[in-house]
Amino acid sequence: MLKQVQGGVCSAKGFTANGVHCGVRKNKTKRDLALIYSATKCTVASVYTKNLVKGAPLTVTKNNIADGYAQAVICNSGNANTCNANGIEIAEKTCELVAKELGISAKDIVVASTGVIGQPLDITPIANGIPALVAGLGDNSSLACEGIMTTDTKVKEIAVEFTVGGKTCRIGGIAKGSGMIHPNMATMLVFVTTDCKISTNMLQKALSKDVETSFNMVSVDGDTSTNDMVSVLANGEAGNAEITCENEDFTVFCQALSAVTTYLCRCIAGDGEGATKLLECKVCGAKDEQTAKTVAKSVVCSSLLKSAMFGADANWGRVLCAIGYSGADVDVNKVDVAFRSKKGTIVVCENGAGVAFSEEKAKEILLESEIEILITLGDGDGKATAWGCDLTYDYVKINGDYRT
Repeated sequence: MLKQVQGGVCSAKGFTANGVHCGVRKNKTKRDLALIYSATKCTVASVYTKNLVKGAPLTVTKNNIADGYAQAVICNSGNANTCNANGIEIAEKTCELVAKELGISAKDIVVASTGVIGQPLDITPIANGIPALVAGLGDNSSLACEGIMTTDTKVKEIAVEFTVGGKTCRIGGIAKGSGMIHPNMATMLVFVTTDCKISTNMLQKALSKDVETSFNMVSVDGDTSTNDMVSVLANGEAGNAEITCENEDFTVFCQALSAVTTYLCRCIAGDGEGATKLLECKVCGAKDEQTAKTVAKSVVCSSLLKSAMFGADANWGRVLCAIGYSGADVDVNKVDVAFRSKKGTIVVCENGAGVAFSEEKAKEILLESEIEILITLGDGDGKATAWGCDLTYDYVKINGDYRT
């Protein structure tokens, strides 16, 4: 049984966090440096962006955690350490400075960076901010989350409690992600902590499997970022017998991880740049899961459909259009479509053709801030869910002068 609890990445035993303004960002009211620390060394798993242009911190992190262990996460926001000639040097130096302050190995640190791409990054403010960052470590998950935010408008954090082998465990996460979000792991920064004891191999297996139905099913704007990753740290302080194989305990852990990642997916999609609505596309009746995924992602990625949702226009033809060019093996003559929100459900298409419906009722449903797009394919038992947001005027405004 899963129970939501408070504390984010500090909910699990042994984890502390903090976030400060160090000066990477000009706006002094914005935190731009975050730290998560475990008193005990952790097993660690990560997945990374598939963009060929990758930030230097990803390279350093991969090297650092090649042995399967880590003890801290350091991340700056406001200026992404990407396409910088001395990027590797800056990322490694950041790890060294944090390690010295914490009294741990520089090789036990996950390092990350987010913000504007291609701008020179001065390590001076980061170096100056680390002592205060470490000194303020505590139950500060929200401050750490603020420290990794860029164009995000809301703190994204969650924690749940579960039982493994008779021991109470907790898992919590924070995330940033508002723009440059598209299904091609990973397209945001997500840091997850747990006190459950699980081997490195099983932790990586759990994360790699999870992202296929969570973060790889989110799209805001079709752009895959360069710096982003998802990392999970597990310190084992809950005292359960170590999970080393796919057994009942592993299943329970995966369910808890999914609860955290799914919640963060919804937060990221709903807080897309300029967004006013969270779109959740649920596909069922597909030949298989992959077909359902392909259809769901195609729909939430459609700029025309996203625009229609912004205008509360039940233009279901755009749903069919997105299904048609998705590349999925679908019999379009069997497709049913409906829209749902807390104001009700309205069927707009059956067997690939329009049905009579009230435009007034449809508009009432689509004016809500959370919209479900329900698609039935009538070909099998495959199902999938994808998350996105509407496309608004503000998206262009935000990105028109993002750098300057």
